[in-house]
Parts: sequence; C-alpha cells; structure tokens
Amino acid sequence: AGKDKEDVVVPTSGGRYDVYLKKRQRVAVYWEEEVSEVRRCTWFYKGDKDNKYIPYSESFSEELEEAYMIAVTLDEWKKKLESPNREIIILHNPKLMVHYHPVAISDDWGSTPTEQGRPRTVKRGVENIAAEIPNGEPLQIDHLVFVVHGIGPACDIRFRSIVQCVNDFRNVSLSMLQAHFKKAQEQQQIGRVEFLPVNWHSSLHSTGVDVDLERITLPSINRLRHFINDTILDVFFYNSSTYCQTIVDTVASEMNRLYQLFLQRNPLFSGGVSIAGHSLGSLILFDLLTNQKAAPEEDEHSDEGSRTTSSNRGIEEVKEILKKLELSEYCDVFEKEKMDRQALLLCTEKNLKEMGIPLGPRMKILHYISSKTETQVSPCSNHSNEVLVTPAWCLSHEPNLNLPLFKVSANYPQLNYKPTIFFAFGSPIGMFLTVRGVKRINPNYSLPTCKGFFNIFHPFDPVAYRIEPMIVPDLEFEPMLLPHHKGRKRMHLAVEAASTDAEAEAESSVEKQPDTKPDETPPAAVKEEAPLINVGRLNGGNRIDYVLQEKPIESFNEYLFALQGHLCYWESEDTVLLVLKEIYQTQGITLDQPLPGSQ
Repeated sequence: AGKDKEDVVVPTSGGRYDVYLKKRQRVAVYWEEEVSEVRRCTWFYKGDKDNKYIPYSESFSEELEEAYMIAVTLDEWKKKLESPNREIIILHNPKLMVHYHPVAISDDWGSTPTEQGRPRTVKRGVENIAAEIPNGEPLQIDHLVFVVHGIGPACDIRFRSIVQCVNDFRNVSLSMLQAHFKKAQEQQQIGRVEFLPVNWHSSLHSTGVDVDLERITLPSINRLRHFINDTILDVFFYNSSTYCQTIVDTVASEMNRLYQLFLQRNPLFSGGVSIAGHSLGSLILFDLLTNQKAAPEEDEHSDEGSRTTSSNRGIEEVKEILKKLELSEYCDVFEKEKMDRQALLLCTEKNLKEMGIPLGPRMKILHYISSKTETQVSPCSNHSNEVLVTPAWCLSHEPNLNLPLFKVSANYPQLNYKPTIFFAFGSPIGMFLTVRGVKRINPNYSLPTCKGFFNIFHPFDPVAYRIEPMIVPDLEFEPMLLPHHKGRKRMHLAVEAASTDAEAEAESSVEKQPDTKPDETPPAAVKEEAPLINVGRLNGGNRIDYVLQEKPIESFNEYLFALQGHLCYWESEDTVLLVLKEIYQTQGITLDQPLPGSQ
C-alpha cells in the first residue's frame, strides 16, 4: 500500500502532464518545462480586489484546520494565528474569519496589525466558491498532429514559446469542434485532435555555436545583434550543411520520439498522424518529406512483376544506347551495375571511371548524357539514391541549369509513420525552391509518403509564398479564399467583391449593347463559375494554396500588419477549422454545415 501511494501518478490536461501526488508536482510529458507545484486546497483567502480565492500552502492549511477544530470543540473563538509571512489570521467565529496584511512596526497612531487596512476574507473548504473548473478534454483522440516552429525561440508577437502557441491552437480546435462538429460529437463519432509541439531551436543553439557567434559579434546595438543571432541566423544555419544536418536530425528524431511516447501512453490509439510547420519549420518538413522512401508494397508502380519488367526494359534501353555509340563491348559492365537509362543519365565521370570505362568511351558517354539532359527533363520518381535538400528527381528545371543552385547535402532520417496531411503556415517553401534553381514542380510529383499538402497564408504575410504557380506556371489564378469560420465573407471583402462585380457587369452591358439585335433580348447576367484548375498530384489533385481573409482593421495598412500577418496562425479560427475539416474528411466526417466557398 505504501509503494502504491508513492507511485500514484495522475495524467492531466489531456495526458500532456503527469501529477505526482506524493511530491505534489506537475511534470510535462512531451516537452521540457519547469516542474510546477500542485496543492491540495482546503483553506483560501480573498481580498477586496481579488477576483478569486487563493489557496494557502498545505502546511499552513493544516495549522488553520487544527486551530479551527480546537475552537469548534472548545467553543473558544477569536483565535490568532501568524502565517509564514508574519500575517495575522483571526478566527472570530465559524462564519467570520479574517486575514490582515503584515505591518513591520506600529504607525504614529499606535495601531496594531489587526486594526490596519481592509482585511481579507478567509474561507474553509470549497463550498460556494465559484471556481471555473473546466470539464476537461474528450478522452478519445482521433488524430495526432506534430507542429514544428520557425526561426527563433519565440513564435508570436507576444514572444511566447512554441508550447504556449500550440496550446492556443489546441484550445481553438476544441471550440471549433463544438461549433462545427456538434452532430458528430453528440453521436460520439469523434473525440478531438491532439497537437504536440516539436522544438529544434534549443538543440541547434546548444551546439556551442552561440559562443562562437558571441566572440565575433560587435558590441554596438547589442539587443538587435542578439535578436539577429538568435532568430534570423536560423535561416543561414539551415543552408549550412553542418547545421542543416543538426536541424533535420533533431526534427525527425523528436517527432519519432514523440510518436513512440504517445503510442505508449495511448495504446488504443488507431488514428492517423499529420504534420504542420510554421515559416522555416514548414521548409524543414517539406525537405524531410521529399526525402522519405515509400514502402515498395505501397508504391503503385512497385509490385514485383512490374519492377522486374521495368528493370529489364531499362537495361535493354542502355544496351541500345551503347550500340548507337558503338560501345557494345561495355554492355556487360553496365548490366552488372544494374544501370537503366535513368541511372545512366545521372552518371558522372567519376562513376564511369570507377566502373573501369576507358577515357575514349567515357567521353562519348558523357557527351551523350550532356546532350540528353540539355533537351529533356528527367522523369519524376519517388525514389532516389542521392538525398539532397531539393531532389532533382522530382522537379523540372530550365536547360543548362544546375539544380539546386544552393545544394545542401544532408542525410535525411526516415520517419516512423506516414503522415496523412502536411500543413504549411506562412511558408517560404516556394521562395526557397526558386532560390535553389527550381523553375517548375512536375505536376505528376507527389510526396512519397504523404498525399495531402496545404499551403495556408495571410495575404499580408511577408514570409509566405505560393506553390501552385510553380506547378502551373502558364496560368494566372488566385489562391483559394479560406472561408470565414462563421460561414461568410468579412464585411469589407464582401462589399469590395460586390462593387467589383457591379462594375464588371456595367462594363459588360455597355460593351455588348450595340451588338444586340432589336428582336433579341439581352441575356440575364450570369456570373461564370471559376473553371477547375489542375494543380497536379501534390495535394491529390486538390487545390494547395489557401489565403486567409484579412480583418477590416488590417486592410487599412498592409505594412503595419505585416509582422502580425506572419504570426497570426496560432489563434486563427479559420486556419484551425481548415485543418480539422481536412483531417476529419479523411475519416468520412464532415462539418455540420458546409462553409460557402470551401472546396
């Protein structure tokens, strides 16, 4: 029994914290956080300006309880007790107990501590205390989402950590579930979605790099330089092969660790896993996902028969190429190395030399490779032997363009699960791909292990870039407007859209009026539906770019709200609702009422 008492651990806050009853401590389960104190509350006090009762420490509560019981038993009241802070508590009777503030010495009037100031009310027990104790979160977890932060230790305009921001995101998701999935909740079809933060910044800056930076940092404008070293430089760290490896290792290993720990604590969990990244965090996840290896049995082109046939066909193609180059005597060498046409086009002079190909034939083969890579794009594939930040095997590029321009080699770890959906918030993925030399994403390309990809951004976010124009570069079209969570357009946007439509209709009627014959009546103005746009397989054929609706006050000055636009996603109901809608849609569960304008 004694051992059981020592080992009593109570999971709280949806299983994200454990309370050790004997130690009176609350400990975070999934992330590092300072241990907080837990009190068993029996005695409370409340001042005139306090809006709630505050509990005394357990040791002093025991003293109060002992004095109270003696007073009740002997019916002797007006007992005085001194608290650990030298504050005076007087028990006048069972219904009147007061707490006086401490006074170091008597004042000029000779008043004592018991007479000075307005006393606090003292209360025994929790009866009639209007404490707002939350009901708690649903026990059933339907889906798990890992959230990766961007640059720096602070994630929003209030300089809060990723843990605090994800707490906000989770709280908003609970309120959105109650507002938009009420039927499914009442029928007990759903529980909730769990969001867990993934922190890589502290691991990166614990490598000793901060000490090295401090040594070379100028002493002037100290706070600004410290801010840059702690935040902006994370972008440069990610483009360094050394620190890029540290970052991707940390993110992948942390997500794998959290996944295993979550399964240990939730053995009945049978839902899917998705991942979300903010700012630079979304780029890290995109690079990780492009370098995952799909399981052969799940690859639509990788069953045993087709693989063997394809391999044999590839080797035969190489033999034909060698025959054209009058190098048939080297067919056996290429067959032994299992060289197909795609592998041949990736060969370098060093590779051919290692295969024992003499200089003359080597030059012929390299000239052939050069001529082919200049005139055609390599076919898209979901497999690669060489792992790069931007895989050349899935992205199209202009002739004579080395891809990527900023090639950061890294050994990308594999995740222990296959994400259902990848959500990018305020993401610079498009910009980084362009800077690396990527001109176009092959429409047939999809992430090897993740079939869903949503790029969500605020219209004034200075860090966000679109993805769809890289897939369909010849067509100009707007991103999908994210529906307001209350099912309408914001007022100023609705007025603007109505004004634009009215102007367009007026211009159209003026232009077409002369062409109308007397015996014809002009047709009623019908707004054409936006044509369906094929944006490739990156999001399973569905739209990728989603733009939030700015608030009316934000529309007055885009520049003033630019920073807020990049940090708004944690408390954005519209963003959270899209995440929940897409996650539950994979389980066949829809919103109570479809939002207008949603896909």
